[in-house]
Amino acid sequence: MRRLVSSNCDSRPSGTRINLLVVHNISLPPGEFGGQAVAQLFTNTLDTDTHPYYAQLKGVRVSAHFLIQRTGEIVQFVSCNKRAWHAGASEWQGRAACNNFSMGVELEGTDFLPFSDQQYAALTRLTRVLKRAYPIRDIVGHSDIAPGRKSDPGPKFDWPRYLAKDCLKASRKLDM
Repeated sequence: MRRLVSSNCDSRPSGTRINLLVVHNISLPPGEFGGQAVAQLFTNTLDTDTHPYYAQLKGVRVSAHFLIQRTGEIVQFVSCNKRAWHAGASEWQGRAACNNFSMGVELEGTDFLPFSDQQYAALTRLTRVLKRAYPIRDIVGHSDIAPGRKSDPGPKFDWPRYLAKDCLKASRKLDM
């Protein structure tokens, strides 16, 4: 796992139990994969003048705990014990502000293309690690916690495939 530090995070409220995992998708520019733009966005180094789409991202400060690239490589941006800024206005089971009690995993992708086998394998491994370290009860999409506002991970994400895997065994230690 590679680590890149994002300053787009802060402390979680005292005593907060991390029990939600939120799956997202992202690509910058939309539908283009393999570049550094997502990492640059999460680390506030994206030059918004290099692509017309980036103009709307000027001044945006977001992050996720993890990004899983199309190759299956996992990049960690925020320590699990910190609050990453991935969910925005959100609610799950009557609890607002999901960033407080969740971890965010971005998959390099879009709503319109299938995700890679390597991404499913990496997400399963990562989920096993997180469930071993934290009392994660629920795994949801961004669309589940921000319905009408967000659509990711999208209709091409194969929930049955992902959830059918045994996500209880852990094999790697994370930057807690």
